Amino acid sequence: MRRQRARTIDTWPIDPQSADTRPPWKTWPDNKRFSVVLTHDVKCESGLEKCLQLMEIEQQAGVRSSFNFVAEKYVTPPDLRKKLTEQGFEVGVHGLLNDGKLYNSNEIFRERAIRINQTLHDWGALGFRSPSMHHNLEWLHQLNILYDASTFDTDPFEPDHSGVQTIFPFWVPGPEENGGYIELPYTLPQDSSLFLFLQEKTINIWKQKLDWIAKNRGMVLINTHPDYMNFSSKKPRGLMYPADFYRQFLDYLASEYRGLYWLALPREMAEFAKDEYRKIGW
Repeated sequence: MRRQRARTIDTWPIDPQSADTRPPWKTWPDNKRFSVVLTHDVKCESGLEKCLQLMEIEQQAGVRSSFNFVAEKYVTPPDLRKKLTEQGFEVGVHGLLNDGKLYNSNEIFRERAIRINQTLHDWGALGFRSPSMHHNLEWLHQLNILYDASTFDTDPFEPDHSGVQTIFPFWVPGPEENGGYIELPYTLPQDSSLFLFLQEKTINIWKQKLDWIAKNRGMVLINTHPDYMNFSSKKPRGLMYPADFYRQFLDYLASEYRGLYWLALPREMAEFAKDEYRKIGW
């Protein structure tokens, strides 16, 4: 990964061209300078056990986020989903099985889309994110979603490392008139890339990218994994990093940019963007 990092120094963690794709709106709600969306992907049961601890960190910081759960890999307790939503958080679907086969063929995707749509309905969820950020924006029209979040502006460390080169939400028109969904690319490097694979010991790259997005009036969308967070004071074993890194990120956001950003749940961001695109007839 370090060699790959060296080869992409001009486009990661910042791809300058990602700020050039301006959306139709001139400002964010409440005339804020930029926007912030917080999301988490729960990969395994070990991550389930940490969701409430992560929620507590965010409540102490006065922020809300979205937790994405894999539909059929493990059982997501209804009480957990209920507690999250009652506290103002959002729940989304993070794939069906997390086995890397969702996009192997259109036939497989169609079959699994039926079960994913059932989970979306049962959970009252409006958003989807594919495991490993695999994506086919055309096939995703088969899902009953307001938004998808399976892409990124730039990330050479993903299996499919083709970025969408934008730090803004964008509309993905469907085959039918007025059909489509909003795509929400993540715009900060994932925690797994920074702290597990690149072995970063600080959140300086998060800060650097956040500052750049704020300057360019974009959308800061971060994706972290509670599975990898160590909430204990003991030295972690295996692939983990201190949960305090995420707390530091929230502290930096609040201290440096208080009052300057619009904090939105993914569904709120998608609803705003969809309304703005509708105004121009997309």
